[in-house]
Amino acid sequence: MRRGVSLGRDYGWLWAAYAGSTMGTWVAFNAFPLLAITVLHEGTAAVAALAAVGAAVGAAVAVPLGPWVEFRRKRPVMIAMDLVRCAALLSVAVAYAFGWLGFAQLLVVSVLVAAADITFGAASGAFLKALVRPEDLLVAQARFESTTWTATVIGPPLGGALFAVLGPVATVVADALSYLLSAAGIRAIGTREEQPEGGTGARLSAGDLLEGWRGILAHPVLRPLFLNTLVVNGLIMATAPLLAVLMLGPLGFSPWQYGLAFAVPCAAGLIGSRLARPLVVRFGQRRVLLVSGALRACWPVGLVFIHPGVTGLLLVIGIEFALIGCAAVFTPVLAAHRLQVTASGRVARTLTAWSVSTKTSIAAMTALGGALATVTGPRAALGVAGVLLLATPLLLPWAAGRTPSGIDTCKSSVTG
Repeated sequence: MRRGVSLGRDYGWLWAAYAGSTMGTWVAFNAFPLLAITVLHEGTAAVAALAAVGAAVGAAVAVPLGPWVEFRRKRPVMIAMDLVRCAALLSVAVAYAFGWLGFAQLLVVSVLVAAADITFGAASGAFLKALVRPEDLLVAQARFESTTWTATVIGPPLGGALFAVLGPVATVVADALSYLLSAAGIRAIGTREEQPEGGTGARLSAGDLLEGWRGILAHPVLRPLFLNTLVVNGLIMATAPLLAVLMLGPLGFSPWQYGLAFAVPCAAGLIGSRLARPLVVRFGQRRVLLVSGALRACWPVGLVFIHPGVTGLLLVIGIEFALIGCAAVFTPVLAAHRLQVTASGRVARTLTAWSVSTKTSIAAMTALGGALATVTGPRAALGVAGVLLLATPLLLPWAAGRTPSGIDTCKSSVTG
């Protein structure tokens, strides 16, 4: 087994760009809802609409961008999406400075940023597949995952400090500048990128818009992984507002205790992402993907037993720690496998379809969870989500054979 795998200088620039923009995103975590509440004095319905509508409309806007990205060089697209996000966020700071900031602007900017996020992700995935050897994709994805969890731990407290010391738009400015740094890092990559077949003059058809979904649903392994991801991510994210209402309301936890319950388990993300490659080396990609995918669905049902006091807080921390640890192993293995089995000419469309569908599923299930909680109460709704999650391992590709299109690309592809 190789240790300390070097993926080259150009991957280093890509990783640095990813780290910068990811840190900016987490520093500005919940910045728009905070602006809506503290500056614009909007109510609960408006704040919820800002989160849901921005993501949903942004996903819809990104649908035609996936095929458009496919036939263009990826680095210019990535730089352009970074600059779009930077400019959109800086417009919020400028409007605030002149007293022009309104809810409509926040909504439009959230749509632009959501669409640019999806487009950037599609382009960067296709670029990564061309930049890194197939046997090193898991290492590359695991480093991204580790970076994400590091930013998750550091970013929100730093953002809170910036908000308190420098004012309500300080985190928005920090996020905007992080995209500028990301663009500079991507610009520094020296690898020459060939023009994709079809060129910039390729015309998009209605079929191109659906090609990503067709490719996923026709693949014997990607299809069940896709369906499993949609349901699991949707159900897990749907529990977040329910748990917040329960902990901060009837159970009487303070805001700092609520924050602690989700900050401490983020350490499991670092551990899980570091373990992903060694586990695949030892047990094989197929087994790790299936076992970690099944285990990540087992824990949330325990949230129904949450109760006041220290033991209740420890219960939440333990459940979230186990959930995040399993997910942090599963995510980079899935991301690497998805790139390995997707043809180079379909990567952008596949990743766009995957991301759009995931965001839509999360929005829909969060809305359904909120509706159920109004009828049954948050604890019962948490229990329903947990029980449904226990059934999701059935969607994983347990029966997929060890074929070239199957999960197991063998240990030698990882160990080199």
